[in-house]
Amino acid sequence: AVMRAVETIAARGGRVLAIASGRHGDGDLPLAIDGFHLSFEGLVGLADPLRPTAAGAVADCQRAGVRVVMITGDYPATARAIAAEAGLAEGDILTGEDLRALSDEDLAARARRVSVFARTLPEQKLRIVTALQAAGEVVAMTGDGVNDAPALKAADIGVAMGGRGADVARAAADLVLLDDDFASVVAAMRMGRRIYDNLRKAMGFIVAVHVPIAGLALLPLVLGWPLFLAPAHVAFLEMIIDPVCSTVFEAEPAEPDVMRRPPRDPREGLFDRRRLLTSLGQGLTTLAVVGGAYWVASRLGMAGDALRAVAFLTLVLSVIGLVASNRSFGGVLSAVRRPTPAFGAIIAVALVVTVAVMAIPMARELFHFAPAPWAGVGVAIAGAAATLAALDLLRRMTSVRGPL
Repeated sequence: AVMRAVETIAARGGRVLAIASGRHGDGDLPLAIDGFHLSFEGLVGLADPLRPTAAGAVADCQRAGVRVVMITGDYPATARAIAAEAGLAEGDILTGEDLRALSDEDLAARARRVSVFARTLPEQKLRIVTALQAAGEVVAMTGDGVNDAPALKAADIGVAMGGRGADVARAAADLVLLDDDFASVVAAMRMGRRIYDNLRKAMGFIVAVHVPIAGLALLPLVLGWPLFLAPAHVAFLEMIIDPVCSTVFEAEPAEPDVMRRPPRDPREGLFDRRRLLTSLGQGLTTLAVVGGAYWVASRLGMAGDALRAVAFLTLVLSVIGLVASNRSFGGVLSAVRRPTPAFGAIIAVALVVTVAVMAIPMARELFHFAPAPWAGVGVAIAGAAATLAALDLLRRMTSVRGPL
């Protein structure tokens, strides 16, 4: 009857204590519990409910391809009830007794399929972490007690609780949660993936934007054409337009599917060969469009400094197109559906500075520009639109996730 009551309380997620009274004869008190004559008095069930955010955080992890494992000293029935409430995958439960009977190789094989470890001892937490690592997993371990410190130290990422965690646990960990909430781990994961994505976007843009700049500076020298980019133009592009546009990616929000993809391979490079080639393809596309705009403007009768002004305006507008194309992995349309204040501000700054350079006589003389006719402005705008269309087509053809 007592054990049935234990199972009933544990099945509701309660932690069960057995209460007994002890008597002893005359003389000194016994030094050990077994020196008393014990009589069972009853059971006490303690509720340690999950945080309201726990189940949602576990679901987010599972959608992101991250498996959550619970290691506890609780009774197996209690552990099973808490695991079900948290949304952990159902399956076998390994207890501390089971662990003692398993070799390290057998434990590594079982750890791949087990989500709940119950009745575990402190040293067994360390063994579970090393078994998961031996199975090829990247392991993050959370804990708050002194007994958790070895496992926190051994894990690839040790996460200690900053509110109720022991000093030793915080010292052994790599990260400390100030609010002791598992949902904060998921928030950090989301932020890390967003930063990683934005680094890739920014690197793709930086590689792409330097191709037309280098091409327009070097091709006239190689082919014997009139010089197109003077040092003032290169300095303007490198010190104003390029850095200003690059800051857009710092404020980019997370991709809609950022927590619906599996973790990346740790051996994967930040910028692999295929991404490099596609970014070079973007740059060559932009260079071709600017060259086409230069040719069209010359056929319309423009020459000299006016022709240079039209081609330069086409280049600046195409650079803005490169930013728009790289803002989202979904392409230009996806970026348009997610406007940000930073992107709007950067476009405004780039356009105002460019117009000022072309409108102020002193600046125009420094850059060797002549007033661009309206037909030339139309050519530049059409060139920027062609750049956007060509970049979107390139993205569809290559279908690479990341900055194209």
